[in-house]
Amino acid sequence: MSDIGDWFRSIPFITRSWFAASIAVPLVGKLGLINFRNFLLFPELFFNRFQLWRPVTATLFFPITPGTGFLYLVNLYFLYHYSTRLETGAFDGRPADYIFMLLFNWICIVITGLLMNMRLLMIPLIMSVLYVWAQFNKDMIVSFWFGTFVDELTGNLVGHLYFFLMFKYPMDLGGRSFLSTPEFLYRFFPNRRGGISGFGVPPSRRPAAQEPAAGGGGGGGRHNWGQGFRLGGE
Repeated sequence: MSDIGDWFRSIPFITRSWFAASIAVPLVGKLGLINFRNFLLFPELFFNRFQLWRPVTATLFFPITPGTGFLYLVNLYFLYHYSTRLETGAFDGRPADYIFMLLFNWICIVITGLLMNMRLLMIPLIMSVLYVWAQFNKDMIVSFWFGTFVDELTGNLVGHLYFFLMFKYPMDLGGRSFLSTPEFLYRFFPNRRGGISGFGVPPSRRPAAQEPAAGGGGGGGRHNWGQGFRLGGE
């Protein structure tokens, strides 16, 4: 148990909090402590009855059944794997910037979910994080099957929107900056000394990452999205 505790405490704070909540909320639903339908996103209940917690719980909840248990574990693995690498890599020492990325992606996913009657939002948010990681590590090939086409597409599009507005358009294309981390986040989550100085530098001008991707080797300068997954390769 001490080894598990040490491993859990070694996870960076933001990823650890997200990871823990993504275990706790599904467990509450599985045990029947709260009816799992109270965790799902229903637009009519959100707008008409002001059940404002639903976008949050729909992001953290995943139904655990004999048919979905393996996919749930895969979700947790990718959440841990890629969120940890972003938080300790491109966003190292800059927790406010990482929280802003998650908030921006989450808000976009919630809006999409409300418009498209999506009940669960866990996979799209994880996919958006994976997409941003992939943009910082374009020499890696990521090959996996993750969920439904809508989940993958929503996550990829939201991740692309964040990356384009934050990095590609203002830095590579010379456009105006549309996104910036609010100052109040820096007050609550100040930058730490030792954070990488390359944050905000276009990824095309950064040194290539050396660590291997989960489920595939490096090289090739491309990504295979949605074609099965392989765990391991750490």
